[in-house]
Amino acid sequence: MKHRLVCVVLFVCLPLTGCSSDGSGPGMDILSSVLGGGSSLNQDTIIAGLKQALEVGSQKAVGQLSSPGGYLNNPDLRIGLPGKLDDVAKTLRSIGMGGQLDVLEEKMNQAAEQAANEATPVFLDAIRQMTFADARKILKGNKTAATDYFRDKTRSNLVQRYAPIVDDHMNQVGAVSKYNDVIGRYNALPLVPKTDFSPQQYVTGKAIDGLFSVLADVEVDIRKNPAARTTALLRQVFGK
Repeated sequence: MKHRLVCVVLFVCLPLTGCSSDGSGPGMDILSSVLGGGSSLNQDTIIAGLKQALEVGSQKAVGQLSSPGGYLNNPDLRIGLPGKLDDVAKTLRSIGMGGQLDVLEEKMNQAAEQAANEATPVFLDAIRQMTFADARKILKGNKTAATDYFRDKTRSNLVQRYAPIVDDHMNQVGAVSKYNDVIGRYNALPLVPKTDFSPQQYVTGKAIDGLFSVLADVEVDIRKNPAARTTALLRQVFGK
C-alpha cells in the first residue's frame, strides 16, 4: 500500500520552493527529473500522476476498513460507546448487562465497516476536481497534506453519504434494536437520569474519523519507515 502513495510523499519531500505559479522553476525541474527519468513533465502529467497515487492509496485504505474487523479488531479505530454514556454503561454493567453492551459495540463497528465503501466515490470525485493549485498545496504541505486535502474537500459529503448507509447497516446488523433495548432498560430503572443519544450519528462521525486516521498513517509511515520503501524509486528518493 505504501508505495502506491509514493507521489504524495515524494512531492512533499522534494525542495519545491523554487516553483513559480505556473509550475515551472528549479523545484519543478527536480520533480520532473525524478518522476520522468530526466524528461520534462508538464502540469497535466504531474497532476495526473498525483491523482493516480491518491486514487490507489485511498482505495487501499477503504479496502482495509471495509473488510471484516477493519474497525472492530483495530484498537485505535474500534468504535466504543461515547464518554457521555459512561454512567449509563457502568449502571448497566452493574446489573449484569455488560454482554449486551459488548454486542452493541460489535454491531456499531460492523455497520461502520459495511459503510466504508461509500468513501471511494467521494474521494474519486475530489480527486477529479483537483486543480493545479490544490496539487501544489499537497506537494509542498506537511506529512499528512494529502489527508488534510481529503478531509477539507470530502468530510461534509462523506457525512451526507455515510449517514443513511450507516443507519441502514445499523438496522441490518441489529445495532439500532440492540441500542433501543439496552437504553430502554436503562431508562426504566428508577432514579437514573434519562438519556437521549443518536447512535447512527455517532457511528457516522467515528467511522469517518477512522478513515482519515488510516490515510494519515499511510503518509506518515512511508516517510518515516525505511522498511516501507519497497520500490527502487522509494529507496532512491528517501536515501538521499
